[in-house]
Amino acid sequence: MVEIVLVEDERDMVDLLSTHLSAEGYQIRSANSLASAVSAVAQREPDLVLLDITLGNDDGRDVLREIRLLSDVPIIFLTGRGLESDRVAGLKMGADDDIVKPFSLGELSARIESVLRRGQSVPRITERSVLTFEDLSINESTREVRVRGDIIDLTAKEYSLLVFLAHSPRQVFSREQLLEHVWSSSGEWQNEATVTEHIRRLRHKIEVDRDAPKRIATVRGLGYRFEPVVS
Repeated sequence: MVEIVLVEDERDMVDLLSTHLSAEGYQIRSANSLASAVSAVAQREPDLVLLDITLGNDDGRDVLREIRLLSDVPIIFLTGRGLESDRVAGLKMGADDDIVKPFSLGELSARIESVLRRGQSVPRITERSVLTFEDLSINESTREVRVRGDIIDLTAKEYSLLVFLAHSPRQVFSREQLLEHVWSSSGEWQNEATVTEHIRRLRHKIEVDRDAPKRIATVRGLGYRFEPVVS
């Protein structure tokens, strides 16, 4: 069952959308603040997040930034602001779509289906290689990453980050460059802490000693590089 986290602080809206989306076959979990939204995504990554831009004392854009440090889950903004600049800013920050209140339940369902379809679409696979670095292998056809023979569970963005670095061994990339090449974004719209957090999570999964990483090295003051051989 497709799971949706609904981040909304208006009780009537939560009840309305939960009832409608449950009837559509979705499993709904709700959150009403920045802290509870981040916790909901961190505990069990959903298939999609519906995020109201206005959450009492919290700003939905701050919630978006925090979620993007954890996950690449599709996010649809729910907003009462009709200004194009607000909508464009949200999309450039990492939202996948937005819908302006008031909206019909039918339109909401259609937007959800469209975003989920985009997330499930898989590009046609051409002939790709298996990258092997001692005990680490990356199969670009199956998107499998193995460390010492064991398959490692990576998110889509963690995988993309690893593959990008592995294709240029020992080349140093700044956080800004990684945002541009892996996230197709920039520091103007997305916090460079996103890169730092994804590097931390990737090291946690592929390094022998996560406290003394050798595969993905930090180059002080510059950025990160991938080491093809570690000692």
